[in-house]
Amino acid sequence: MTDPFVVVGGDAAGLSAASKLKRDDPDREVIVFEKGRWVSYAHCGTPYFVKGDIEHLSDLLALSPEEIEERGIDLRREHEVVAVSPDERTVTVRTADGDAVEQAYGDLLVATGAHAATSPIEGAALDGVFTLHGLDSAAAIRAFLDAPDAASVEAVGGGEYVDRETVARYGAMDPPETVALVGGGYVGIEMAEAFAAHDLDVHLFQRSAHVLQPFGEAVAERVEEHLREQGVTLHLDTEVDRLAGDDGRVTGVSFGDGPLDVDMVLVGIGIRPNTDLLAGTGVELGDSGAIATDEYGRTNVEGVYAAGDVAEDRHVVTGGPAWVPLGLTANRAGRAIGGTVAGDPTPVGDVAGTAVLKAFDLECGRTGVVDHEEAREAGFDPVSETITAGSRSGYYPGAAETTVTLTADRDSGKLLGGTIVGSDRAAIRIDTVATALAGELTVSEVERLDLAYAPPFSPVWDPVLTAAKVLGGKL
Repeated sequence: MTDPFVVVGGDAAGLSAASKLKRDDPDREVIVFEKGRWVSYAHCGTPYFVKGDIEHLSDLLALSPEEIEERGIDLRREHEVVAVSPDERTVTVRTADGDAVEQAYGDLLVATGAHAATSPIEGAALDGVFTLHGLDSAAAIRAFLDAPDAASVEAVGGGEYVDRETVARYGAMDPPETVALVGGGYVGIEMAEAFAAHDLDVHLFQRSAHVLQPFGEAVAERVEEHLREQGVTLHLDTEVDRLAGDDGRVTGVSFGDGPLDVDMVLVGIGIRPNTDLLAGTGVELGDSGAIATDEYGRTNVEGVYAAGDVAEDRHVVTGGPAWVPLGLTANRAGRAIGGTVAGDPTPVGDVAGTAVLKAFDLECGRTGVVDHEEAREAGFDPVSETITAGSRSGYYPGAAETTVTLTADRDSGKLLGGTIVGSDRAAIRIDTVATALAGELTVSEVERLDLAYAPPFSPVWDPVLTAAKVLGGKL
């Protein structure tokens, strides 16, 4: 038997790689080390678990440990890889008992993911202050929101995997009435909806002029208006200085215009890749701080691969490295690396930063390069156009305003990116733009796409086609 394929991290990228390799090369030993108890879970579903749309935490599991082991994968939970020695092709692992052991590898995949950032916000360690990164944090938030007589380990689900002590502690506290969301990105917007469903007074703080920076101004303005309609108080152009507390528990938010009394805070200011275990190994990091990789997910060190939220990929528009920590990116790259290690070299695929988001009743989507400064840095001369059109034929019930922004290169006419927002199946339309980017289409070629039409689904000119027509005229 050859030296084992060792995977560090038991979620999307790691288990996709392990499963693919085991299918293609059943005789190869595959060992997956996961420092926590949870494996193979849908992190993107946690806001909807907190909201109550998803009843039990265990509903977010894609594979159980038993199902993983049935695939012939040696899964070792509560085993943290603390060091890598590329010269000796070994990893040092701290077991659940605190022992340190060495494991040899033939090929190594680093799929350690990322962690939620809280720095430089002072007071983030107070009780009642949360991030949302992982199922245990979601369980603690849900327990805090439920009334003490309803909050329990059994109520949140998760069985043996959940952090029972933390759930019990927050479940015994009186539920909060006012929550501050620090950060107006994906987590902040999705959790505003979740907290509003629990009848909390929701305040959202964003240090820049608009929420959802990667989606552009047109999307942000519609979302901001809608958030206010839903009762969310927005504090834009407002930076949180610190979180105040009393007896170890959060009591307020300090910012420019004065303090705000709160009894709960969610910090959603971004994530950082987990690369500490590679210190001193010679594995190169990119400008983003994530691991630099080639088109096959290989690092600059022989036999070491990286994928998922800890790794960079190549951007389909710019051709340069990009860090896009999203679910499909992780699953796709992991599966490709599994094939490559099994002997079938498989590119991990380019990324466009395609993302969708639900903001109460609005759907938002974005893909490619839409920021003009970013486009200029990549060597383009960007020009954009924004249109608003109906989502269906005007005479058909259910039509809603859909706003599309497309950005292109003035000289070549090449499409660079786009955003979309609306309440009627708007988000899924961004896939048309993402596909056009992968095909390196020009705006005029997008305008001539033969998209489907029927009154219940779209007007004759789909909003994406209308945006391409208008942008083409401007070009």
